[in-house]
Amino acid sequence: MTAVTTTPPIHTVAPDPGTASAGWQPICPLAEIWLNTGVCALVQGRQIAIFHLPDGRLFAIDNYDPKSCANVLSRGILGDIAGEPVVASPIYKQHYQLRTGTCMEDEAITLRTYTVEVRDGVVWINV
Repeated sequence: MTAVTTTPPIHTVAPDPGTASAGWQPICPLAEIWLNTGVCALVQGRQIAIFHLPDGRLFAIDNYDPKSCANVLSRGILGDIAGEPVVASPIYKQHYQLRTGTCMEDEAITLRTYTVEVRDGVVWINV
């Protein structure tokens, strides 16, 4: 029997030599981020969680969960609270708004968010 892996890979992105330390970076083909899941991309030494919602929208926030002190948010459970798209941390279950990065249980905690877009079938984020 062959084992099948269902975990999306971590995508490592080297800085584009034509850009400064910040700017748009290609991540991966959109087809590699399954609907209703997240993936982690390592961009310029920073772990970023990118989520593909069932309606096709994409969001990106820091992968680091400050409550558990672990890079785990890309493995969280997607959902919504009162129409607001969120990810629940897989460890302590805090909910982070995907639009703003704000923790719904502790509004003093806000994660960095990133602009995401698809260009010719490839996911890009602005870091």
